Amino acid sequence: MISRHLARIISLQSLYEWDFNGTQDRSRNIEEIIKNNTAKFINSGNDIGKTKEGIKFIVNLVKGVIDKQNKIDPIIEECAPDWPLDQITTIDRNVLRLGIYELMFVDYKETPPRVAINEAIELAKTFGGENSGRFVNGVLGTVYKELGEPMKKNIKKKKN
Repeated sequence: MISRHLARIISLQSLYEWDFNGTQDRSRNIEEIIKNNTAKFINSGNDIGKTKEGIKFIVNLVKGVIDKQNKIDPIIEECAPDWPLDQITTIDRNVLRLGIYELMFVDYKETPPRVAINEAIELAKTFGGENSGRFVNGVLGTVYKELGEPMKKNIKKKKN
């Protein structure tokens, strides 16, 4: 079984690299970026990239974010009105993209909203700045509320 947390780290690194290179290098094949980032984990002794399931999860996340970026970025701008998109750090911007993608476009059975939010917060705390975790939590919390708090009833039932 793969660690989805590690798969999200590779996905975030791939998105960061793709975004950081900007428009001049966006023609670079995203599969190449994913392959290179996955190879770094394999070379460090991690087997995340050795499984077809792991690679598929990473590719689906990264390509999904890129494919839906034109829908995701306006949501970030709306939910963080004091922060123009180009003023959000590259890492925070891509953590938000990844989190919003999982919240809005991934089946809740595969990734429940609470997991998507918690994973994004952990990525922000690990790779972002001092306030990144709070910033990501605030934005994704707003998105979650705007979505009507999906699966919230299921959480309440489990508590009772």
